[in-house]
Amino acid sequence: QIRAALRRLEQATGRTFGDPANPLLLSVRSGSAVSQPGMMDTLLDVGNNEEITVAVAARTGNAWFAWDNYRRFLQSWGMAHDLSRDEFDAIIRDTKQRSGLPLKRLFSGEQMRLVALAYRQLIREAGIPVVDSPFEQLLLALRRVLHSWESPRAQAYRRIMGISDDWGTAVAVQAMVYGNRSAASGTGVVFTHNPRWSGEVLRLWGDFTTTNQGEDVVSGLVRTMPVSLAQQEVEMRDTDVTLETHFPGIYRELTRWARTLIEEHGWSPQEIEFTFEGPDPGDLYMLQTRDMAIRESPRALRFDPQALPPGALLGHGIGVSGGAMSGRLVFSLEEIAGWRLREPTTRLILARTDTVPDDIREIHAADGLLTARGGLTSHAAVVAHRLGKTCVVACADLTCDEREGACTFGAAALRSGERISIDGREGSVYRGEIRVLPE
Repeated sequence: QIRAALRRLEQATGRTFGDPANPLLLSVRSGSAVSQPGMMDTLLDVGNNEEITVAVAARTGNAWFAWDNYRRFLQSWGMAHDLSRDEFDAIIRDTKQRSGLPLKRLFSGEQMRLVALAYRQLIREAGIPVVDSPFEQLLLALRRVLHSWESPRAQAYRRIMGISDDWGTAVAVQAMVYGNRSAASGTGVVFTHNPRWSGEVLRLWGDFTTTNQGEDVVSGLVRTMPVSLAQQEVEMRDTDVTLETHFPGIYRELTRWARTLIEEHGWSPQEIEFTFEGPDPGDLYMLQTRDMAIRESPRALRFDPQALPPGALLGHGIGVSGGAMSGRLVFSLEEIAGWRLREPTTRLILARTDTVPDDIREIHAADGLLTARGGLTSHAAVVAHRLGKTCVVACADLTCDEREGACTFGAAALRSGERISIDGREGSVYRGEIRVLPE
């Protein structure tokens, strides 16, 4: 059955699984009845190996793209075998420091090749075999996704959210499309309605990025850009780039599909994951769509503007959920447990550069969440909203050192336990405890 399904994909795409001359690469991920964002394994670019990568580099003339795909496969393979993302990030950071390049998209093809090979060496040194056979990769990927239903983080998430352990998961296998093909390609998640307030007005809202693949957006790994001009203005985003202005063909096609689903077919408001391989409408691919939970607009607490001391503002991000909150800064589950014993009524705000799925316990235990990266559609934002936490993401001035229990906002340095205030509606972050207006 798997081989028969592969043949159907090959016929639909015009590519052949395992053929270096024209390879079909696959995305393998979970498909449970209830969304569990980031809690189970996802493997990307399955069906890849060094021979295929070299052939793709030669055929496309884009070595960066070919080796970036292999790098992504290796990272998802290693993480599915319990290596941490930090171990792979350390290789990227080292390459950036040695090259003096701030972004991986600025690497040369040769630099990306060396990064990919360093990933492979890391995996092998951990005692994890890197399988080169595309079909064996696929079989093992299917097993890893199924087994990840029982992973500690998935079990913790289901326990916290009240989801039954008995349901199990399907596995979705899709042909890869490439938002990392060029600067004119990208990926994102779009809501058909404003997720901040209830209402029936169809208006695109969400996050996108260029030169990346889909998991980068939902995992909160990259700084994202807003989908629409209206969103840019409301969120006060520090960028002039929007999907509406810089990729109008893609924006119009997404709008057309949204109207088709909502107005013609009567679907509920949707959350759509998409990738575009170029700027034209025909370059757009829908990866998945699901019903979105319209975020009601209850009255939210606000800070007293008269009580803001000079210089208190530390930075600004995207407000995801909740209102004004003051509390102590924390970086770990152990710190949270300690403050719960010392000051049971004090609110605790977890700070992260970004959040990985294993942080579900920390997010659940804290009262608020503040991240440097990510967007409205990142796992951190989705989980925080579902758990009713106050949340601000994409605070660009924030740099975290979780191990040291410290962070900086530009020149301002804060340590664990210091007082901090965040506004989950407008996205502002302040030093110290700010008085909240009565309801």
